[in-house]
Amino acid sequence: MQKRRRWLAIAFGLIVASMLSASAADAQSTAALDPAKLAEIRDQNAKCFACHSPEGLKSPPRQDMDLDKLKTMLHDPALYETSSHGRVECRTCHGVGATTFPHGANLKAQVSPCSECHAAKVFRIETQFDASVHAKTQKDKFTCWSCHDGHVYNIAAKIGAPHKIIAQDNAMCLDCHNSDLQFSKFAPVDKRRPLIGRIHEWLPNTQLHWAAVRCVECHTPAGRGFSHEILDKSKAEKNCVSCHSRDSSLRTRLYRHLLAEEEETLGFVNSVILPHAYIIGATRNPWIDGAVGAVAALLIVGMLVHTVLRLGAALWRRRGRRPA
Repeated sequence: MQKRRRWLAIAFGLIVASMLSASAADAQSTAALDPAKLAEIRDQNAKCFACHSPEGLKSPPRQDMDLDKLKTMLHDPALYETSSHGRVECRTCHGVGATTFPHGANLKAQVSPCSECHAAKVFRIETQFDASVHAKTQKDKFTCWSCHDGHVYNIAAKIGAPHKIIAQDNAMCLDCHNSDLQFSKFAPVDKRRPLIGRIHEWLPNTQLHWAAVRCVECHTPAGRGFSHEILDKSKAEKNCVSCHSRDSSLRTRLYRHLLAEEEETLGFVNSVILPHAYIIGATRNPWIDGAVGAVAALLIVGMLVHTVLRLGAALWRRRGRRPA
C-alpha cells in the first residue's frame, strides 16, 4: 500500500510540475510577444554575445579574458535569435551567475536541466528514449544537449521547409555517426564506428534519400509519429512502401506540420509531398478520377446502347425479309 501511495504521489507531482511548466512556458511565450519585453531580452542577451560570439572574440570587451577558452564557447547571435530559444534570456538556463565576470569555475555544470521548462515533454520523451539503442548502450552519456544544441535548434513546425528540417535533423545523427572523434564520446570503449555508407548500401540512391528524408523516418518504430526511440540497423524500416505509398508515413512524420496547407482545392493526394518525393498515387486527383470514371461509364453505356440498337435493327431487318 505504501509503495502504491508513493507512486501516486510521484505521479501527482509530475502532473503538477507539468502544469506549472506549461503555465510558465505560456507566460514566457506571451511575454516574448510584447515588444518591450522582447527588446529587454535582446539587450540582456547582447551583453553575453559581446563576448560569446565571433565578433566578441575579434574585439574582446575586456583585456583579462582567456581567449583560448573563449574560442570553445562562441555562438552566432543570428542563429540563436531564430532558434526555438531565441526569445529566452541566456541567464534563464545559465543562471544569474552568468551575468558577472569572471564566471564561476563550474558555471557550465550549473546549466538548468531541460525538464525545468519542458517537464511534460521530457517525461514523455524519457519513456521513448529508454527503449532507444542509445539508452541501451550508454544511457548515462546522453542528455538532451547531446543531440539538441539549444543555441541553434529549431522545432520542425517553426522551420517549415522540409529540406531545412531534414538538414538540421540529419546533421544531429551524422555529426556522431560520420565522426570517429564524436562517436567515441558516446560509444562503448571497444566499439568502432560503423561506416554508414556501407551499412546503407542496400538503399537505392542512398545520398538522394539522405537529402530527402530524415534518418529517424526509418530508425524509429513504424506506425507512430515522431519518436525518440532510435532503432538500430537490425530493427530499422526497410519496407519502401511505408513511405512510397498513398498512405505514406511521411504524412505523419516529416510533413505533419504542412498538412494544414494541403492543396485541397487542387484535390491532389499527398500534395505537400508531391514536389519533394516520389509517392505512388500522389499525382492522383479525385476530380480528374471522377471525370475519367464518368467518361468511362458513358463510354460503356454508349457501347451497350449501340449494341442493343444494332441487335434491334438486325432483328427488324430479319422480320422484314420473311415471305408473306
